[in-house]
Amino acid sequence: MLTCISPRTGTTFVERPTQSRGDLSQAIERASAAQLEWRSVPLAERVALVDTMVLALESMNDDVVTELAHTMGRPVRYGGEIGGVKERAFHMSSLAATALAPTIIEDSDSFHRAIRYEPLGVVFVIAPWNYPYLTAINTIVPALVAGNAVVLKHATQTVLAGERFAEAARIAGLPEGIFTNIHADHATIADLIAARSFDAINFTGSVSAGAAIERAAAGTFTTVGLELGGKDPGYVRHDADIAAATATLIDGAMFNSGQCCCGIERIYVHESLFDEFVERSMTIVGDYVLGDPLDPATTLGPMANVRFADEVRQQVGEAIHAGATALIDRSGFPTDTGDTAYVAPQLLVDVDHSMRVMRDETFGPVVGIMSVDSDEQAIELMNDSQFGLTAAICTNDVDAASRIGDQIETGTIYMNRCDYLDPALCWTGRKDTGRGASLSTLGYRSVTRPKSFHLRR
Repeated sequence: MLTCISPRTGTTFVERPTQSRGDLSQAIERASAAQLEWRSVPLAERVALVDTMVLALESMNDDVVTELAHTMGRPVRYGGEIGGVKERAFHMSSLAATALAPTIIEDSDSFHRAIRYEPLGVVFVIAPWNYPYLTAINTIVPALVAGNAVVLKHATQTVLAGERFAEAARIAGLPEGIFTNIHADHATIADLIAARSFDAINFTGSVSAGAAIERAAAGTFTTVGLELGGKDPGYVRHDADIAAATATLIDGAMFNSGQCCCGIERIYVHESLFDEFVERSMTIVGDYVLGDPLDPATTLGPMANVRFADEVRQQVGEAIHAGATALIDRSGFPTDTGDTAYVAPQLLVDVDHSMRVMRDETFGPVVGIMSVDSDEQAIELMNDSQFGLTAAICTNDVDAASRIGDQIETGTIYMNRCDYLDPALCWTGRKDTGRGASLSTLGYRSVTRPKSFHLRR
C-alpha cells in the first residue's frame, strides 16, 4: 500500500494499493504496442493532443492547489504550478517541428544524406513530490510529442498528481496506452528496469535513489537521465544592487519551504555588503507566516514529511554546536514545535564548509551566509561542493558574471535571478547532480535516437 501522510495534519490523506508485477508488465506491453501507431500520427496532431492535455490539467487547477497543500504543504496563496507547466509545455511543443526536423547533410542528384530523429519507444518518468507537475512535464511533453509512449510513476507523497496527469490524457483523447500512470513499490520498479522494460528512464530525486536506478539498469543499455541533489550557491558581488540581491536570494532559499531542486542553499556576500545583506535578510524572513497551507495568509507551509523536517533541524543543530550563529528566533514561529513537519525559517552566519549545512543538501527553509573578500574566493567556495545544478551571481557587471560563470562547475548560471527554469535553455547538471538534459531543443534529443540515412540515387 502506498500511503501519503499529510504534512499539514500528520494523518493519512490518501492510500493506493500497489500493482502486481504481472499487471505492470501487461500495462507496459500495451504502451509499447500503442507507441508503434502513435509514432505514425502526424506531428501536428500529436502536438495538438498534448497541448489539449495540458489545458485539461489547467481545468483541474483549483482542486490541484488544495491537494498540493494537503500532500506536500505548499500554501494555496501561490496558486499551484499550472502557470509554469503551461510555459514549459507550450514552449516545448512550439519547438517540436524544428527540433525533430531531420538534419539534411546533402540532397543532390547523387545522394540524399540525412540524420532523422526517431522516438525511443516507452519512456519511464519517475517524478518527485516537491514540484510534482513542473518536474514531470519537462519530460512528458517532449516524450509524447516526439512519438513515445510515457509511463509515469509518481512519488507516494504526491500520488494524486500522477492520477491527474492520467485523467488529463484521457480528457484530451490521447490513444489508450500512450500515457500510463502506475502505482508500484521500489523493488518492483527495480525489477522492471532490470528486465529492460523501458527504452528510456528519467528520474528526479535523491542521489541514493539515482544510484539505485543506475544499478538496476546496469547492463541493459537503457537510456537513463538523472536530476539528483543540489546545494546551489548565490554570490552577492561588491557592485550588486543589495536590495534586489537580498530579495532574490532569500526568496530563492525559502520558497516552497526550501524544497526546490534549484533553491539557494548557501550564500556568499562580499564583505563590503555583508552586514547590510544580513540585516535585510532578517527583516524579510521575520515577516514570513509559517502555518496552515490552506490559510491564504500563510507564506510558508510545512515541509512534505516529518523526516525531512528532522533532517533540517539536525543540520541546524550541528552547525550551531560547531559555532554557527542562528539569527532567527524560533519563538516567532510558534507552529514549529520541533516534532512536526512545520519548520521555522532560519539564517545562519559564522558558518564554514566543515558544517553539513554548507555541504550536504538541506532541502529546507535554512540558508548559511558567509563573507568573502573577492571573486576568486567566491568561486572557490561555490565550486567546493559535490553538486552542480545552478549558481546565482548578483552584480551589475554582465562581463563579470560571464567570466565568473565560466569558472563555476554547474549546469546553469543566473545573473540577478535564481530558482527558475527557462524552457528555451537546457536544464542539466554536473557532478552528483546527475546527467542528461531536458527542455530546449536539446530536451528532444534525450527522448529520441538519431538514425542516419545514406541514400545513393
